[in-house]
Amino acid sequence: MHPLARCLIAAPFAFASLACAQAWPVKPVKLIVNFAAGGSTDVIARSMASPLSETLGQQVVVENRVGVGGNIGLEAVARSAPDGYTLLHSSDGTLLINPHLYKMAVDVAKDLQPVAPTARAAIFFVVRPGLPTKNLAEFVAYARANPGKLNYGSAGVGTLQHVAAEMMMRAANIQVTHVPYKGSQQVLVDLIGGQIDFTFDLGAAIPHFKTDKVRLLAVPGATRSALFPDTPTMAEAGTNVDLVWLSGVYAPASTPREIVTRLNREITRIMQTAETRAMLASMQAEAVAPMSPEEFAAHQQRARERFGELVRDANIRVN
Repeated sequence: MHPLARCLIAAPFAFASLACAQAWPVKPVKLIVNFAAGGSTDVIARSMASPLSETLGQQVVVENRVGVGGNIGLEAVARSAPDGYTLLHSSDGTLLINPHLYKMAVDVAKDLQPVAPTARAAIFFVVRPGLPTKNLAEFVAYARANPGKLNYGSAGVGTLQHVAAEMMMRAANIQVTHVPYKGSQQVLVDLIGGQIDFTFDLGAAIPHFKTDKVRLLAVPGATRSALFPDTPTMAEAGTNVDLVWLSGVYAPASTPREIVTRLNREITRIMQTAETRAMLASMQAEAVAPMSPEEFAAHQQRARERFGELVRDANIRVN
């Protein structure tokens, strides 16, 4: 008998979940990316999809559903059947920051099951080359001496860049002006052109460090960047901002435990391979240390609470 038929026959009984999980997958798995094709979140998902297809024995199909800061794709997955056939690959800003900014149709903490983290990347604190500051301490001193004079660009209200700057303002006790854009590409263009003074860059500015088109002052993570080991963290420089970009796979809540466990095992294995590590390094990212689904969920919940407090304190609102 076909395994799917056994799963359907078992459905009225208490062991239905286990029977269905054992049969999974018997058809293609959809992996929804809630950001546009070509971005880091999308590239990581597509790189992971091929080896995951091989190990599962069914095709993993990547589908982009964009809009409302990633909420469209996220909500589509959260409302899907919890059968392992619809998954989400998202950067964590959507799951950690958006619930505090938008009136969402789902409860992220209750309606999505964290499966496995995929990658992390450092964020870089960069300034225009003409700014009279050569390190973070000088920047903070200059900002304090000129309250409200400096401005920074972000990809929009509530984005990771915006939140990072709010963290820095509170940690360093400075006042700067926010200039929101509709995307991060123009932020870098205007930083190079001198229209804005600084930003928190997600990696796009790296090619411009050596040509002095922008100046790297610090990284807002707990550890130094492997790419720039001589650049101090913001904590080392006296401004305690700890922030990294993290992506991961999520499933609808109530997805059978056996499916979640298998996905966690296979995704973790794929992300730790030499081939995947090389791909991530080319994107200025790295694989995340293995986490169980429970560890990943606890990590995300702690971060969501921390961001919620910041959003409330800074009175960040989406118009």
